[in-house]
Order: sequence, then C-alpha cells, then structure tokens
Amino acid sequence: MFIWAFVSFGCSIFFVDELDHFKIGGFKLGFWMAQQGSIYVFVCLIAFYAWRMKQLDKKFHVQED
Repeated sequence: MFIWAFVSFGCSIFFVDELDHFKIGGFKLGFWMAQQGSIYVFVCLIAFYAWRMKQLDKKFHVQED
C-alpha cells in the first residue's frame, strides 16, 4: 500500500516540482509519472503480487493444477 500511495500521490502530486528537473522521452518526469509512470508501477505491483502468491501457494501445497 505504501508503494501505491507514494507513486500515485507522492510522485504525481506532492513531488512533481522536484521530478520536473528530469526528463523521460522529452517530457518532464513529474508529468510523465502522473500520466504513464504510475500505471507502469501499478502493473509491476500486480505482477509481483501474482508471482509471490504463486510461490506461497506452492510452498504451502495449495496451488491449483
């Protein structure tokens, strides 16, 4: 939850002025995080969660076949 809150509120709203000193693909990083970056982070969080849950399922022998 912390990563989600930091990316969505911190990088996109609170720290946008500090992030605007950097650029990605010609766009300021603060703008990019608000428009695209947060979506990429959320997708990575979902992928990590699914991967980790699959490992735990195997560890405790509750995986689906």
